[in-house]
Amino acid sequence: MKILFKNATLINEKSPFHNQKKDVLVIDGLLTQIEDQIKVEDAIVIDKKDLHLSSGWFDPCVSFGEPGYEERETLANGLLTAAKSGFTHIVLNPDTHPALDSLTDVSHLLQQSQGSTTALHISASLSETSRGENLAPLFEMHKAGAIAFGDFNTTLKNPNLLRIALDYVQSFDGLIQAYPLDSNLSNGGQMHEGEVSTNLGLKAIPHIAETSTLARDIQLLEYTQGRMHIPYISTAESVELIRNAKKKGLKISCGVAVAHLHATEEDLMDFDANFKIIPPLRSSKDQRALREGLLDGTIDMVTSLHQPLNPELKDLEFVRAKEGSIGLEASFGILLNYFPLVKVISFLTRGKKAFKIKDSGFELGETADFTLFSPKGSSTLEKSDLHSTSKNCLFLGSTIKGKVYGSLRGNTLQLNN
Repeated sequence: MKILFKNATLINEKSPFHNQKKDVLVIDGLLTQIEDQIKVEDAIVIDKKDLHLSSGWFDPCVSFGEPGYEERETLANGLLTAAKSGFTHIVLNPDTHPALDSLTDVSHLLQQSQGSTTALHISASLSETSRGENLAPLFEMHKAGAIAFGDFNTTLKNPNLLRIALDYVQSFDGLIQAYPLDSNLSNGGQMHEGEVSTNLGLKAIPHIAETSTLARDIQLLEYTQGRMHIPYISTAESVELIRNAKKKGLKISCGVAVAHLHATEEDLMDFDANFKIIPPLRSSKDQRALREGLLDGTIDMVTSLHQPLNPELKDLEFVRAKEGSIGLEASFGILLNYFPLVKVISFLTRGKKAFKIKDSGFELGETADFTLFSPKGSSTLEKSDLHSTSKNCLFLGSTIKGKVYGSLRGNTLQLNN
């Protein structure tokens, strides 16, 4: 199969073709030719207004529902949503039922995802059934294809289990994910602890619920010299902790949710449950620190923190609603509100390195792995724009810049209408 992209502006700072307008030819899934003009017969021609190509985007922290919560999102529709949103690689969280804690679980999902434009990567449970008591069979799941291990949204109460895991996975250069949110310190809080929570009279989550756990986990990392990824941070103090850990040469990476770059605690003034997420939306000061940390490289990547929830869990009064928002569809357009295009593409692609996912860019002879988009124009995100089954989205009503045309990985092309 031949696919020809016409007059595409290529965005990749590391490529000699960066910011140049070229024709790009893909034959049988391989990037074959990049020239000013290419003429070829029997090709699928992609010629979109202001077409741009970049390396395929990556989201390191995505939840769907299957198995166990298919009413929230099936694997098939979740991967389709990711592809339509421009993501050719995602890491799936193990917040399923049952939890992804065996070789069979990992193998089954990877087998189901074959043929999708978006490549599925799995972060399997660190402990059996994600209860934090006994270590799951990490090496077996690694052999099955799991690329990371962590109990989603759960801080391990037993630090020795995390220490053992950090030691153990070094035999196969495994990656441990640690979630910094102490359940005792958060203590059922509904939002960030600050002036807004006081005015609203809501039980709150202090920043130390995150930073105390993060500091502990960094100490364990320094002791073991393993590899650790922090899926999300939300406070200025956390940015500084990560910055200092990197200065020490520790093998640590971290992400930040697009939501925390876009919204703050003040967005909860109307008790809109869509803005109720974990970690909670913090202060404007925290948001500034997160943006600066992303720009200076302290924070390695962004995530949509995509968490579909059915209405029975979300469309409730604020204090009873479950935390979570979808975000795949909005990520690119929201980021363009705050950062230059080249930076946005970097944030959406550079995280592959921490997970050892190859980013071939525009290297001839390599498997084609592209996102198709235009950075021009703007619109308001409406429910009709969402491909996800669940519609719990804090970005609804927000200005979205640019447009995602689709994605390509190998021979599999997904174009939006």
